[in-house]
Parts: sequence; structure tokens; C-alpha cells
Amino acid sequence: MTAAEGSLETAREIAVGVAREAGRILLEGWGKSTRPAVDFKAGEDINLVTEFDKRSEALIVARLAASFPDDRIVAEEGTTHGADRGAGRVWYVDPLDGTTNFAHGMPLFSVSLGLAIDRRPMLGVVEAPALGWSFAGTAGGGSTFNGNPIAPSQVDQLARALLVTGFPYMRNPIQNNMAEFQALTAAAQGTRRLGSAALDLCFVACGWLDGYWERALHPWDLVGGSAIVIGAGGKATDLDGRAFDGETGRVLATNGRIHEQIVRVLEDVARRGNAPWP
Repeated sequence: MTAAEGSLETAREIAVGVAREAGRILLEGWGKSTRPAVDFKAGEDINLVTEFDKRSEALIVARLAASFPDDRIVAEEGTTHGADRGAGRVWYVDPLDGTTNFAHGMPLFSVSLGLAIDRRPMLGVVEAPALGWSFAGTAGGGSTFNGNPIAPSQVDQLARALLVTGFPYMRNPIQNNMAEFQALTAAAQGTRRLGSAALDLCFVACGWLDGYWERALHPWDLVGGSAIVIGAGGKATDLDGRAFDGETGRVLATNGRIHEQIVRVLEDVARRGNAPWP
């Protein structure tokens, strides 16, 4: 094991513990007879935030900053730590991915921590506390589900694939994903919308789903799960197959075997003028 690999493994162990601690905060507000109080993010009418997002974020940022004082931390609800150097080591924190599910009592929500190094996803931890599921992975170091190694599916035909996607919170007709959803629903065996990008990516890494695409997201939604996909042996890129960069808010993650088939469908939708193209 190289020094860099050892550093990532140590960071992974720390991040797993932090995510589990944050998950316990989320469980304090989930599944109660009275739903948690919600607010809406500035300028948006369907994107929720709760006190549990904020409490989870505060704990995560404090723990990561104490363990990795030289790293930059960027969290969804606005908390940051460290200087913005444009590259280097950056932790992306989603303290509650799937807030709408959480607020309605659905168990499909998660804590997502991702470490990018020079904009490449290198480490991911995703904790789904209501399900008792913990995912972790490092690029080149393998990925796990509840401590057991995972790998993507072997499906090599798009027509036999089960896909998942999501839709933007902003009611933006240019980024609405409907044309792509229609095209890939017709081309694949089925499509799903589950409401947590981090879990969508983990489910691809586990082989439960064969591919996932989405646009108009943020790096805290994508970096952790993408690192887990890559660590498991899958593929995560931009929608056109170019290198993944969480800052774009776009991702195509697959088992690797159907990747180019999905790229061609997305490209065809864009060619017809029904969707933007990276």
C-alpha cells in the first residue's frame, strides 16, 4: 500500500464514523408521528431544508475540520472550512440527501461525504440510517456495503438494464430531464426515480441498478457516490462520457458495460433539440 492509499484508507475510516454519527442525528427526526418542521431554500418552492440538515452539517464539518485541518470542506447548507485553492483536497458534504423523502417519512435518505483530489472523486461514504445501510469506497481501493465488497452488475445490453434518474428542484424547462427520461425509459428495461442521488449511485455500485444519469445537481450530491461507483469497478463520467467533475452537476454512472449505449441515447436526444448537451 502506498502512502497515498494509506492516507485514503485512514480518511475512509474516519469518514465512516462521522457519517454514522450524523445519521443518528437524522434518526431523531425521522419516522415520527409529527413530521419535522421544514423550510424552503431561497428562491425555490419545492426544495426543502430541515433543522436536521443543519444539525447534521454542523457536526460533520466540525469533525472533518478537526481531523483534516488542511482540507477544504464545502457543505450543502453553506458551511465551509479552509481556503478555496481551486484544486487539492476538497470534502463535499451532503448532511441529508433526500430531504423530501425524509420529511415525508420515507427511509430513502442518506448522509453523503465525498473527497475529491484535484477534482477527481477519490473517496466516498454514504450512510442510510433508516435502512441500516452503510456504503464506502475509494478509487482503486474497492467499495463495500455494510463492510462487504460490492461490484456492479454484468448487464451489457441497455434493453435489459434497470436505470434510475432524478429531476431538478428548480422548475427549469431547459434542465427538466423529461425528454431524456422518455428516451431511456423506451430504450431500457425500466427506469426509477428514488429521490436520493447518493443512494442512486450506491445502488449502481452494488449492481442493484445498472445505470444512473442526472443533471442540474451539485458536487455534494455526486462526489461521494461517484467515488463508490468507481471503487466498486463501475464507471462515472459526465453525460457525454468525458471525465467526471462534480462541479458541473452532471453525472452518468453505470456498470461500465452499458455506458456508451446510454451516451448515444442522450446524444441523440440532444441532437433532436430536446435537451441541453455538455
